Amino acid sequence: VQLQAYGGGLVQPGGSLRLSCAASGINFSIATMAWYLQPAGKQREWVATIISRGSTNYGDSVKGRFTISRDNARRRVYLQMNSLKPEDTAVYYCYVSWKSHDYWGQGTLVTVSS
Repeated sequence: VQLQAYGGGLVQPGGSLRLSCAASGINFSIATMAWYLQPAGKQREWVATIISRGSTNYGDSVKGRFTISRDNARRRVYLQMNSLKPEDTAVYYCYVSWKSHDYWGQGTLVTVSS
């Protein structure tokens, strides 16, 4: 199983960024996918989840600003991040639990700063 996350970078407060995660080694169309973030020196925390049929859930800190989506044909999950705040600065990871194992992408750094 491989998860490749990309799309991070430097963005100003109030700006937008879209993260992508390409998955392989799983039956992507039935997998529940998620994004997590980890600020420097802090614990990893859950951001959003999307199930196979497209239903979504969000953490309170990102609700209304971030949108998780998926493209089953391309085996990709996305995180559209709008109205970004400095406190959103973190390494973002995509995640899947597959056949009782946890898999994480390598992480992509998002820095929100003026």
